Amino acid sequence: MSIFYSMAAFALAASITPGPVNIVTLSTGAQFGLRAAMLYVTGATVGFTLLLLLLGLGLYEVLEVWPFLTVALRAGGVAFILYMAWRLAMDDGTLSTAKPGAAPTFLHGATMQWLNPKAWLASVAGMGAFAADREPSRVWQFAAVYFVVCLGSMACWAYAGTFMRLYLDNPARVRLFNRVMAALLIGCAVYLLLS
Repeated sequence: MSIFYSMAAFALAASITPGPVNIVTLSTGAQFGLRAAMLYVTGATVGFTLLLLLLGLGLYEVLEVWPFLTVALRAGGVAFILYMAWRLAMDDGTLSTAKPGAAPTFLHGATMQWLNPKAWLASVAGMGAFAADREPSRVWQFAAVYFVVCLGSMACWAYAGTFMRLYLDNPARVRLFNRVMAALLIGCAVYLLLS
């Protein structure tokens, strides 16, 4: 049973630390409330778990054969992070349930994970540590543990954003918050480009 504790600890450390997906989750909770944020969180969790499973079941070997795919994924990830930063920076700061289409969706969450270099690193490192032999049952066990921990970790970010909503009671504060979140996303993108 201790292997499951180790898997959970790894998943928690990788899932709860700040990164592009968690920053967007926090912002979504602050702007659109817990329900919209949890839709995004669910998409991000499903997207990450699918990535983890596919890497564990053989996708990593494909990337070793065609390394240009890794470069393309990294470039796409940085572009998507910058797009999300632009959306945050351009938001007018109005907190309203009348603009539900503006919130990141389930698909945004899933896509963000596939374009998130942090997710790729966590997947490769996790599979290397807990399922290096690529035994399918171990891959599925790790993915199941990671799914639960990832969902809970990102839900904390969504709830924190929802809590912050209480203090973001006017458009000027929301605009400032969004611009800070956009700057953090840009910082993530720059870090990913330089690493």
